[in-house]
Amino acid sequence: MSIKAIAAKILAKKTHAQTQKWVNNPVATQQKVFANLIRQAEKTQFGKDHNFSNIKSFQDFAKHVPVRDYEQLKSYVEKVVAGESDILWKGKPLYFAKTSGTTSGAKYIPLTAASMPFHIQAAKNAILSYIHETGKADFVDGKMIFLQGSPEMEEKNGIKLGRLSGIVAHYVPKYLQKNRLPSWETNCIDDWETKVDAIVEETFHQNMSVISGIPSWVQMYFEKLKTKANKPVGDLFKNFNLFIYGGVNYEPYRAKFEQLIGRKVDSIELFPASEGFFAYQDSQKEKGMLLLLNSGIFYEFIKADEFFTENPKRLTIKEVEIGVNYVLIISTNAGLWAYNIGDTIAFTSTKPYRIIVTGRIKHYISAFGEHVIGKEVETALQNAIFGTNISVNEFTVAPQINPKNGLPYHEWLIEFDSEPEDLEAFALKIDGEMRQQNVYYDDLIKGHVLRTLVITKVTKNGFQDYMKSIGKLGGQNKLPRLSNDRKIADFFEV
Repeated sequence: MSIKAIAAKILAKKTHAQTQKWVNNPVATQQKVFANLIRQAEKTQFGKDHNFSNIKSFQDFAKHVPVRDYEQLKSYVEKVVAGESDILWKGKPLYFAKTSGTTSGAKYIPLTAASMPFHIQAAKNAILSYIHETGKADFVDGKMIFLQGSPEMEEKNGIKLGRLSGIVAHYVPKYLQKNRLPSWETNCIDDWETKVDAIVEETFHQNMSVISGIPSWVQMYFEKLKTKANKPVGDLFKNFNLFIYGGVNYEPYRAKFEQLIGRKVDSIELFPASEGFFAYQDSQKEKGMLLLLNSGIFYEFIKADEFFTENPKRLTIKEVEIGVNYVLIISTNAGLWAYNIGDTIAFTSTKPYRIIVTGRIKHYISAFGEHVIGKEVETALQNAIFGTNISVNEFTVAPQINPKNGLPYHEWLIEFDSEPEDLEAFALKIDGEMRQQNVYYDDLIKGHVLRTLVITKVTKNGFQDYMKSIGKLGGQNKLPRLSNDRKIADFFEV
């Protein structure tokens, strides 16, 4: 074992001990974070407008600060973007993470001197947690690749802005820089397909041990590698044994990845976003990701089925239950207050607090009152595929409200790598899985309001073509698993 691997094990043990201090005191940790956030922002514009000087408890906070999304916080953000100080947080942010908005164009998410270190620390601690649990550290001697956006940044009123993954690229520690691929020049290539081709050439003869990125785009990289090498990725990279991912559920991709790699590899799931790094997988044995309660973020939770009611109850960490679908609300040391990031989560454990991401509050199907969420369609497909030779590259689901013939239905648009012999039988199998998970969907089928789902086959690379058509190919962009309209489905209609 190398000196670097030994040092990594020592650091992993130390970091685990530090983490356990707040893991074992979750409520007190969150109360401390909350008090610090209020105190630090008391004299900001937002703090003055919302009476922070008189906020002594979470109940006070909930009374004075309503839940908002980006659009509702935009008037404050615009002042920060214009170069004003002390608006949402003390001083000015270090960066803006620029993301794609759904209704108002680009969104500018502030990253501050207080918040930025936690983005870096969480990613590092996720790997150290893996080392501590498994004892595996030899991978630190190999090459590591992180498929991400360009690290090039613009400037707006003296503040740098770029994609989060590109900003984070500037914080790679010196001891990892020699191990890290691709090169800076390749990372700066803007066109995603050109970039992946360049990464293939650059990594083809390297000793790759860790590969990281959003599964859908890593799959594209693996397919190109396998074609060039004419053998599985695991044979090409014999020491590749760790895949790190985030952004989407890995399970729908797992079978395809194992086929491309030629064997199983360990994986670590992350839950990063421009708004904060919320959780990482801390165990290879337990389900879910450890919610980071000591990272400058105060969490609230609203039951998803109550979210659109007039006064939904806002819960703190001590009030949550296992298995309930919650909308995640955050207040952060980057100046986001009672902010709805749009993600829904469920707890798999409360000792410690571990979560899974169940979908997006805006990404659901409820055209008939069924309120189907992302986790349900992913689980249904995963269960239907289990034990078969069927392999799926990508999929999305949309309602068909006005079919030419017969009852309405849910349309599943699926890009198969290996198709089922009987498509209708496979559709019935998925439908049965859906009915077991969602009682409202089951009632609609029983009541002949809906017919069983219909599968539409998407041609190879069809979803890549769709993402390219809307300017979101590669990087941190993700295909929605489901939507309540037919914007995506209409793209594939002949």
